[in-house]
Amino acid sequence: MLSKSQARAFFLGGTLVTFLIFIGLTVYSFMPRNDQTNYTKIDKKVVRGKELWETNNCMGCHSIMGEGGYYAPELTKVLDRRGEGYVKAALMSPVPWAPSGRKMVAYHMNEKDADALVAYFKWVGKIDLNGFDRIVSPLAKENN
Repeated sequence: MLSKSQARAFFLGGTLVTFLIFIGLTVYSFMPRNDQTNYTKIDKKVVRGKELWETNNCMGCHSIMGEGGYYAPELTKVLDRRGEGYVKAALMSPVPWAPSGRKMVAYHMNEKDADALVAYFKWVGKIDLNGFDRIVSPLAKENN
């Protein structure tokens, strides 16, 4: 059994060691060589694509990196799975897009806006996911 002074010393020592480990890991994670955000590749087109993503409420149905709705497919690596042509065709389609029986709004996007959204998807697709090749909705029927 520890005395009060030994217990206090043990608590303070453990707290100090834990605090130092936390500070060390924080400093390590903020080192430039450990950056996984891909922020250096953000340009005006990517920013415009993100604005379109938000103003059209794409996140209401789709998700990126697991964030968003699960009604429609996950889009983190959509260009790897479907390609730019498919994505642009869906965005520029004059009729509602309805693959797999789920209907997507017809946005009638012009080519410039579709290119911006594709640029955003390219940027998102290059973010390091720590070994996960894709993030799949828990509601997905297939793990494609």
